[in-house]
Amino acid sequence: MEVHAVQHGEARIAYAATGAGPAVLLLASLGRGAEDFAGVAPRIAAAGFRVLCPEPRGIGGSAGPMTGLTLYDLAEDAAAVLAAETAAPALVAGHAFGNWVARALSARQPERVRGVALLAASIAANTDPAIRATIDGSFDPALSEAERLAHLQRGYFAPRHDARVWLAGWHPPVARMQRAATAATDDRWRRVAERHPTLYVAAAEDVIAPVPTEAELRAALGPRVSLAVIPDCGHALLPEQPAATAAAVIGFARDLG
Repeated sequence: MEVHAVQHGEARIAYAATGAGPAVLLLASLGRGAEDFAGVAPRIAAAGFRVLCPEPRGIGGSAGPMTGLTLYDLAEDAAAVLAAETAAPALVAGHAFGNWVARALSARQPERVRGVALLAASIAANTDPAIRATIDGSFDPALSEAERLAHLQRGYFAPRHDARVWLAGWHPPVARMQRAATAATDDRWRRVAERHPTLYVAAAEDVIAPVPTEAELRAALGPRVSLAVIPDCGHALLPEQPAATAAAVIGFARDLG
């Protein structure tokens, strides 16, 4: 992995990069960083793509204002990476919360996007309070490790998988910033499949974002959406099924031409 950084206004965005070829931009989940793609990015790169993994503000070498933001500001951070790489329109893939940034990028700078992949993505406007409590408990530093592990297992991982791999890697201030940015954003970003071809990659045992029907996807996202379902995984998806996740993204990227 190469490590680079780009200045974007008051923000400095660090990113990892690997491979050569058409660009694939990978955006991480709520309060988590680019390390989540460690099992996915090399596989995509080996298939002939230039894989770019930005760190959100507040993680690693990325820094900048953390208040007064919208999803469009976070999308502009990602777009700055594509500009620094002088990348042609990229396939943008967002995992969980990252899918919202991917969709905002599609709305804000559509010329930089050739397709969007949504990985274990919530397409609902609101989160069930019980589910939100499980999400919050997963990275609450006031809870014991056992309590956090129970939340992680319940919310993120299929029963046969060990949730301990996600005990680390959480950044609560980043999660707070990302939630505030989402709350401050209008709804223009949501219907991504009206703007770009879209692949929804569902985790078969996801309790946070249960597998939707294609009709539900079209109603929420627009007409140009297809569905792929990966078995034996929950919302975490990336550490549970990195090879299958990479294969879905690679197949979609090749279909885009």
